[in-house]
Amino acid sequence: MVALTTTSLDTLCINSIRMLAVDAVNKSNSGHPGLPMGCAPMGYALWDKHLRHNPKNPKWFNRDRFVLSAGHGCMLLYALLHLTGYDSVTMEDIKQFRQWGAKTPGHPETFETPGVEVTAGPLGAGISNAVGLAIAEAHLSAKFNKPDSTVVDHFTYVIMGDGCNQEGIASEACSLAGHLKLGKLIALYDDNSITIDGRTDVSFTEDVLKRYEAYGWHVQEIPDGNTDVEGISRAIENAKAVTDKPSIIKITTTIGYGSPNKSDTAGIHGAALGQEEAELTRKELGWSYEPFQIPQDSYNQYRQAISRGAELEDQWNQTLQSYKKKYPTEAAEFERMLRGELPQGWDKDLPTYTSEDKGVATRKHSQICLGALGPNLPDLIGGSADLTHSNYTDIKGESGSFQYESPEKRYLHFGVREHAMAAILNGIAYHDSGLIPYGGTFLVFADYMRGSMRLSALSELGVIYVLTHDSIGVGEDGPTHQPVETIPSLRAMPNMMVFRPGDGNETTGSYKVAIKNRKRPSSLCLSRQGMPNQENSSADKVALGGYIIEDCDGNNPELILIGTGTELDLCVQAAKKLTSEGKKVRVVSMPCVELFEEQSESYKEEVLPSSIRKRLVVEAAESFGWHKYIGLDGESVTMNSFGASAPGGLCMEKFGFTVENVLEKSRNLLNK
Repeated sequence: MVALTTTSLDTLCINSIRMLAVDAVNKSNSGHPGLPMGCAPMGYALWDKHLRHNPKNPKWFNRDRFVLSAGHGCMLLYALLHLTGYDSVTMEDIKQFRQWGAKTPGHPETFETPGVEVTAGPLGAGISNAVGLAIAEAHLSAKFNKPDSTVVDHFTYVIMGDGCNQEGIASEACSLAGHLKLGKLIALYDDNSITIDGRTDVSFTEDVLKRYEAYGWHVQEIPDGNTDVEGISRAIENAKAVTDKPSIIKITTTIGYGSPNKSDTAGIHGAALGQEEAELTRKELGWSYEPFQIPQDSYNQYRQAISRGAELEDQWNQTLQSYKKKYPTEAAEFERMLRGELPQGWDKDLPTYTSEDKGVATRKHSQICLGALGPNLPDLIGGSADLTHSNYTDIKGESGSFQYESPEKRYLHFGVREHAMAAILNGIAYHDSGLIPYGGTFLVFADYMRGSMRLSALSELGVIYVLTHDSIGVGEDGPTHQPVETIPSLRAMPNMMVFRPGDGNETTGSYKVAIKNRKRPSSLCLSRQGMPNQENSSADKVALGGYIIEDCDGNNPELILIGTGTELDLCVQAAKKLTSEGKKVRVVSMPCVELFEEQSESYKEEVLPSSIRKRLVVEAAESFGWHKYIGLDGESVTMNSFGASAPGGLCMEKFGFTVENVLEKSRNLLNK
């Protein structure tokens, strides 16, 4: 047997990626072969020569994180996972690319495939998540590392494409990354000048590296990304040496490299090569192997990652053992966080209220909760998209914020970057190190970050969204800032918990549930205007989603009023008036519809008996989604238009959110 030269071995390993992509996409007749074929050299250079990981333990904490931001090119990632020896991606999984139940879905998904760090698909999201991963690493490094003991020390690597660099979310996140000088964030930019519509110059002609240089990034360029493995590797090494700037390496490639007739065209971006072109590609690359056949020399090279990774993890474990002896208190907290356990007494200072306590806005109750959680929950990290003093997202007693000079701080200033904020929070959650991320903005701007909120829900990330100014009660800012349809639209998102607490106790309860749920994101919809604390509200009952807060004698109501947020009090006041008139009325508080729906049928029937068909829902939002509870015989006091610019109280009055209107609607129902 003739020994391979380094160059020929590199080529063999690179072509292994290319042909696995060609064969998998051909077999499924669906997918994106162009990127894996073009990016194979940079993927190989990174994974074989730099990436610190353990294929047999994908969750080893101190591994480098790899993010494929251009998620459509996922066969690059699946090929690398398979070739380096991850058990999660077998050759059979490669053959089942994009098929039902396979570990190789059409875009990478963390919940399907161990070894995938980020659920990628929407372009720009991955690089933005990577900023969050880098923030998590920097924060934990500052928090736990000691001069003589380093337990947190890893890089975040990204492969991104032209499409990622066109997305606004990437610009937002990378601008912040430059400001924060995240030196352990390294992006490889696949500059192939092709998108679905054809050559990028139909819409994209800027100098990307100058843009990143202006952001404060370290920039490099590799003109021959098709073959220059050594140059790519050297550039990565250079980037690792820059500690006070994130790095981007522009690597010029040919999309679909090796395909004689389709390379460098949009035709190879998102379509199978077909049998004939695949055979021509084999000849072009000198690939004499059958479909899905990988030469042993290639496996031998790649799978050095197994022994290398085991050694790296073993070295780290030894470091950790030494750390535990020297710093037992810090080590105990570190290991608790990695286990995902909440500290003892984390909720002991959360407030409870009586009806005698002054009523304030739920955004203020939220601030009080964050202040109570801060000292007892060091896992908490977050901030606001330039609305700290409106969202009240600060943590009482905390001074300073996360900056390059102070990464140990927990407060994050995201700037006016809502979408990037959500993606960065996802990245912190993806880090899977026990950190609990939260971020604040106005509820109406959830629409700016919906794509990332959806990925929070899809990827089972326990991000907490603090969304204030939750209705037309915002007032003078007018309909541009008054969310009408936002709450129902968030409720439509699977796995998202949407809370609209009706007083201080319910705000406390919302935080309790949100903190405990590390696999579900929470949207806390909070008021600008004040509201009274209810006599019978319950922090604990928020976990039930809905509960009886006021009831009639005999528990046999004629009418059920269902309220949320500030409008809960309208229901309570109306019920008292109707009761005084001899009517039998029940008030149900519904702070979280999703949790109510998850209760037993018997409990739901107890709260909302199916025999009681006269029901009135009161919420200063569009009625969409409430009809399940309203039924055919019920009514609602809700919004069916946008709001208006006027004092908040006047807006509420003009749009019918008054006790008088609730009474009128109730009486009409009772008289039917």
